[in-house]
Amino acid sequence: MAADIKFTEEHEWLRIEDDLVVVGITEHAAEQLGDVVFVELPEEGTTVSKDDEVVVIESVKAASDILAPLDGEIVEVNEPLSEDPGKVNEDPLGDAWFFKMKIEDMSELDDFMTEAEYKDFIG
Repeated sequence: MAADIKFTEEHEWLRIEDDLVVVGITEHAAEQLGDVVFVELPEEGTTVSKDDEVVVIESVKAASDILAPLDGEIVEVNEPLSEDPGKVNEDPLGDAWFFKMKIEDMSELDDFMTEAEYKDFIG
């Protein structure tokens, strides 16, 4: 994993791409959810505040929400996930990202866990 990935206590990963933050869920979260059957993505152009519910995921076991990790604007969503929600189980750290957001202050990412810290957190 690249050093430009951070992790939240809500089991999201945040990958920095240029001036955007790409958000998805970790393998651990995908395993906990079980088989994902439905993903509802936010609208592009939506302004969100930290902890707003932005994505709804339903699995055979449960429904859960993905929260905005930071204040910002949703600038792109991963439309293919709506058609193929199972990708969340197959490739949670790759093709199954949920949305990309533009944030004001990239230094806010320093508050999140590194991969090693996250492994300790779930360990």
